[in-house]
Amino acid sequence: MNKQRLLLAVSFLTRIPVKVPTPIDDTSLNEASRYFALVGGVIGAGLALLYCFLQSFLPNEISIVLLLAAGLILTGAFHEDGFADLWDGFGGGWSVSQKLTIMKDSRLGTYGTAALVLLLLAKYQQLMLLTVQVSWIVMALICAHTFSRAMATSIIGLLLYAQEDAQSKVKPVAQSLSVDGRQVLYASAGCVLLLMWLLGAFTLLQCFMLVGALWVTRLLCIKWFKHQLGGYTGDCLGAAQQIAELVIYGFCIQVWL
Repeated sequence: MNKQRLLLAVSFLTRIPVKVPTPIDDTSLNEASRYFALVGGVIGAGLALLYCFLQSFLPNEISIVLLLAAGLILTGAFHEDGFADLWDGFGGGWSVSQKLTIMKDSRLGTYGTAALVLLLLAKYQQLMLLTVQVSWIVMALICAHTFSRAMATSIIGLLLYAQEDAQSKVKPVAQSLSVDGRQVLYASAGCVLLLMWLLGAFTLLQCFMLVGALWVTRLLCIKWFKHQLGGYTGDCLGAAQQIAELVIYGFCIQVWL
């Protein structure tokens, strides 16, 4: 494990103040993406601990709201911002050029606002359904934040990068992941899946079903982005992560309830 690349991944995906000891360049950012699933697991574990603390003295409804707020603060709403920008672009633009221009605009439009509200409401409702047992929330958060980032990151390099924007934060990452990089990414997610199986959260069949559900989600996202843009942008990756997170929560609800 490359500690410097891991710290860079933490700095990229979160607002946690970490000091990266080496200069940051395009290559190092691309190599750091292999640790996105691992960082996602840490984010999920941190939020799970926070929920365990909150629910000990607060009603579940308030605990979930504070949990969602903490997730937004911890990540700087990085992926949620991409999700909203994507809906603004896809909803308000007719041509690829128009869509890309709208997605680069920092202002939030009607489509993005509506999509973001519905997204947070969906997460709230899904997590509320899982409050039957504290262990369900804990495992769902860890699974969702790990696998969703692995799925979104795995799209890198499978499509052309559609936005020629030197200021785009994700552009240095939007290169083909090396074979080694994909192995680390999938191994991180695989270890979490193995842990869930050992803890009895999922049966072996359910593990395969979850992987299959994410594979279908990934395929649909790729087809959607290709149809709309002929490629993908950083906002597309953020949206893919959010969609995958909802899919995983939904899967957990179907399995455990």
